[in-house]
Amino acid sequence: MILVNTDYISGKNLEMLGLVKGSTIQSKNIGRDITQGFKTLVGGELGAYTEMMNDARALATKRMVGEAEALDADAVINIRYASSAVMQGAAEVMAYGTAVKFV
Repeated sequence: MILVNTDYISGKNLEMLGLVKGSTIQSKNIGRDITQGFKTLVGGELGAYTEMMNDARALATKRMVGEAEALDADAVINIRYASSAVMQGAAEVMAYGTAVKFV
């Protein structure tokens, strides 16, 4: 499966199959949430949240690819990511793009 954030793949003619997406809502446990709260006092990267968001993007991408495979797609083009806070300490991550077949 080819995944790109452009609306084309060089040298390929594409048949559009439709929108595919994947999403997840992730949160950290209360212990990590508290330690990351203390980190905001001194500044710097919030490592636990960076890891959480990386895991969430990977899972959302995997789910998007699953939808594309169900359509028998060869690739997903024009991939985008979106995130939003659902509640304190929890975020939704969505991956979406256009499933295509090579012709």
